[in-house]
Amino acid sequence: MPQSANKTISNRTVAIRQCQAERRKRLQIKTLTIEVDKEIHGKIKKLANHKQITIQGLLSNALKSMVDPDMNGQFLRPWSIFEKFLDEKECDRTHVSLFSGCGGIDLGFRQAGFKTVFANDIDEDACMTYRANLGEIVEGDVRNVSLPKITDKLDVLSAGFPCQPFSNAGSRKGLEDDRGTLYEAALDAVNTLKPRAVVFENVRGLLSFKNGKKLLVEEICSNLDDLGYDVIFSLIDASKHNVPQRRLRVLIVGMERTKKTGNFSFPHPIERDDLSLRHTILDIPPDSLNQTELMQLNPQALHIGSMVPEGGSWKNIPYDKLPSRLKKIADNMEKYRWPNFYRRYHRDEVAGTITAAFKPENAGVWHPTEKRIFSVREIARIQSFPDWFNFDGRTVKSKYQQIGNAVPPRLAYEVAVQVGKALDGENLRSGSEYLTFDQFVETGKPLRVCDRDVVYSNGGGAAKKR
Repeated sequence: MPQSANKTISNRTVAIRQCQAERRKRLQIKTLTIEVDKEIHGKIKKLANHKQITIQGLLSNALKSMVDPDMNGQFLRPWSIFEKFLDEKECDRTHVSLFSGCGGIDLGFRQAGFKTVFANDIDEDACMTYRANLGEIVEGDVRNVSLPKITDKLDVLSAGFPCQPFSNAGSRKGLEDDRGTLYEAALDAVNTLKPRAVVFENVRGLLSFKNGKKLLVEEICSNLDDLGYDVIFSLIDASKHNVPQRRLRVLIVGMERTKKTGNFSFPHPIERDDLSLRHTILDIPPDSLNQTELMQLNPQALHIGSMVPEGGSWKNIPYDKLPSRLKKIADNMEKYRWPNFYRRYHRDEVAGTITAAFKPENAGVWHPTEKRIFSVREIARIQSFPDWFNFDGRTVKSKYQQIGNAVPPRLAYEVAVQVGKALDGENLRSGSEYLTFDQFVETGKPLRVCDRDVVYSNGGGAAKKR
């Protein structure tokens, strides 16, 4: 390996170790060393894999429960934070929402004390759901609607611009897709409204797309930096932030560079062992809103899905029972990149990503114990929507799409709380608990969840603190 490559890897390793050390110091975490034999270690590792949690997280939770019997009750269910919905009159901050969808981001921000003064989306069905649960929304193309005239300083603008152009589950056409340039509309709105904080959300694929020779994420961050924002982004796993779903998303946050504004940092990941499907959907009352709504599938898809055992996929179906198209793939798995069609997660597993496409073949959408796909209410729970949130729309399929497109409201809430603290002047970022953008680019490797925050600007750029 070339010497320069060794240096690059070393720099990244050092940065990550410094990040971990800083976290332990800030949270006053002490390290314990436990010696076990090979057999016990194997059992612990197997249990951790089964619970989809790190060995460190598994042992930490076990030790906490030993010394604190009430520890098991400390985590409320992910959506319970929304049971007492915060009235707009109780909100002391303002929020403008673009690409609002059915309202996942807005629900989270409302509960954190942000009143949405303007919301917009182009999807008719999503707007129907938004109005039924959250209030008024302007329906139409963001490039053609008039932005609000806000007299007082706007606190935050959020935009979950369309992800399909950058998603593995979408078109992957990037900027060639007409929706792929809608981030520019979001940046234009930031320039016009000049909010104190900006929150953008998109899929992981955003990090690898280029606009010419420049990474698209760099172009977005550079524009925000030029507009006077301290910019930071991270690859977030929603299941590490109280959402019962393994969902990787890129979040970009810009904080206006003023002396009154603190430095933002994303909420620290947590380990929970109660986010499995068993804890999420198996207790839903049959008369719950949207629980009886199931997307209609063709008979062959239903037949194939019914043969998949809990925790398995199409690979568990006997070869002679596969349709000819799946036999062709099974005969040359390497050519087709070992697809995991018709995935049925075990009840003790955390659900995979809920997508807008919601294809029963390509996504893990099958109920763990029943011979059917998830209902509308079940995927809403997996996305952390509360049970009172009623999904409207002209078709059942549109409701699946709305939920798949949404930002999990519990994740939005966690981020909104951090934004609020930074707006109050708290400095949430400390020491070396982040990677610089140069470190991220120099490695030439994809950003990982464990890499934590990447800081594009650190009080510098075109505008200084004022």
